[in-house]
Amino acid sequence: MYVGKKVTMSNINFLASEHFISFTEQVDENTVGVITDDLGHKVVPAGTVFPSNDAKAKGITIHEVNVSNGPQPVGLIVEGWLLAQRLPVMPTDEAMKAMTSIKWRDVEKKDEPAETGK
Repeated sequence: MYVGKKVTMSNINFLASEHFISFTEQVDENTVGVITDDLGHKVVPAGTVFPSNDAKAKGITIHEVNVSNGPQPVGLIVEGWLLAQRLPVMPTDEAMKAMTSIKWRDVEKKDEPAETGK
């Protein structure tokens, strides 16, 4: 019989649509947004702005990746509809502008006037 620590995982869905495009990138323990989990693993969480949460942003990681044992591939969403408020860290305005093919379903554009009820 196997006896071990019970580990549970929960992923919050930040996709607003089933359509998205992702490409593979390489992440490691020096990637911005790496956290250490309860078991001591270094992890890049799903929904991390890559490579940094600023004007250099290319996209959003699609899944969690353990980088404790070295660099790993990760899917990077570069086009699609996402929910920014469900990401682990809210993207900055600069990051949102840099990711031109990602649309944000739950964020109003600041350069457009709000719609008025007619």
